[in-house]
Amino acid sequence: MKKISIIGAGLGGLSCGIRLQSKGFQVTIIEKNQHPGGKMMPVELGDYRFDFGPNTITMPWVFNRVLNDTGFHLNDYLTFTRLERHTKNIFHDGTSFIQSVHADEVISQLKELDPYAAYRYWDYLKVVERLYKLSEEAFFPKAITSYKDFLAPAMSKAFFSVRPFEKLAHFNKKYFSNPHLQKVFNRYATYIGSSPYQTPATFSMIAYLEMISGVYTVKGGNTQIAKSYEEVFKKLGGEIIYGETAVEICIKDQTAYAVKTDSGALYEFDRLVINGDYVTSTRNLIKESDRKGLSNRKLDQYEPSISAFVILAGLKTYQPDIHHHQVYFPEDYQKEFEDIFTYKRFPEDPTIYISHSAYTDQSVSKGSNLFILVNAPAASIESVESYKKKIYRILESKGIPISEQLEVEKVFTPDTLKSMFKAYKGSIYGLSSNSMKDAFLRPGNKSKYVKHLYYTGGSTHPGGGSPMVVMSGMNVADSIISDIGSFRFE
Repeated sequence: MKKISIIGAGLGGLSCGIRLQSKGFQVTIIEKNQHPGGKMMPVELGDYRFDFGPNTITMPWVFNRVLNDTGFHLNDYLTFTRLERHTKNIFHDGTSFIQSVHADEVISQLKELDPYAAYRYWDYLKVVERLYKLSEEAFFPKAITSYKDFLAPAMSKAFFSVRPFEKLAHFNKKYFSNPHLQKVFNRYATYIGSSPYQTPATFSMIAYLEMISGVYTVKGGNTQIAKSYEEVFKKLGGEIIYGETAVEICIKDQTAYAVKTDSGALYEFDRLVINGDYVTSTRNLIKESDRKGLSNRKLDQYEPSISAFVILAGLKTYQPDIHHHQVYFPEDYQKEFEDIFTYKRFPEDPTIYISHSAYTDQSVSKGSNLFILVNAPAASIESVESYKKKIYRILESKGIPISEQLEVEKVFTPDTLKSMFKAYKGSIYGLSSNSMKDAFLRPGNKSKYVKHLYYTGGSTHPGGGSPMVVMSGMNVADSIISDIGSFRFE
């Protein structure tokens, strides 16, 4: 029986492990933290419960697909709830716009806010659906092992059809004349840790998922996805070792053969999968002399994605006016991204996102459990306390009773993310998609420099976001099966 080791029990590692274990491999996952799911982490502060991330779930069929042919069904473990009106967007002048999967409701609002957009909204939906379908058919289903994969006729044709040379902000201006609404749909760039003024218009396809397919939440919290995967993986015979940190990948003749951990253990394998940040994992675990052609200097040239300043705030009294997803936009949205990517500083007037899962299911937490996120550069912050108070002041001015209701709180900074998840400079998605190269030619899922080594996760193909990470894990598993075969006997 062939042995597979996976470093990291994030969604990519878990989905990869489930598929390989069900095909007859013996899989061991090594995880430095004490929970499955990576950044999909539950946090409890007294009687308050929070999902650290992700807060927005789309494409539930992808999560179900992981269990195909395993004899298990995800519906036996999870209940997905579709949020018909999923996000309330509030602008600096007090006007608001609620995103809904019902086009008639959206158009009704657009007639008041932007008559031009009301006229063009159906055209917008058709275009973003086409972009999504092209990506689903050409880019999502297979692991990328070499840039040559993009030269295949089908993939090459799809590439030139998904608006790779147009910027997302420019694309959205064609359909929305109101600057407030442009901000709403430009915000999709942040879902992949990037700037709408630099990232390709291809990612407008995210609008298909939110405005047509729908945004979902999971009963009991989105972290139940990772817990369910962990349970299935173990029932299939897989092993997860928590609380051990991989410190070195042993390589001989350019071939990986074992992993050393901080406990002194040595795990030998036939194939290795890294489910972690591409840059940090490669730099920390593989000696530079063992990856000729991929120097530390070359790794350092990657631009990190957006990071985050996160506050988990428990308010004593349930706040019915705070939606499940609620966003407060600044007056100058473009300046926020200049602050982050050009000046590498925390935004002076930031967009503030709140996830309030108790809005949909009050049983998950006492009072109101506010996950408050501000886009941040992948950099350290001088004064955590002063920036936190700044965010609180802004929210207080919007009518959220922080000072009188706050009972518990916990703050996470880019440095926190860097330490907890070995994230590249504290970035959330590893690498930004601010250039066409980084958007489409992300690090491949199979190492070009070390044999028997594969990568899965948000910093590799097909990119960031929970469904993409899950697809990445399945693609890597299929690539390994293709390379060395399946061992399951019917």
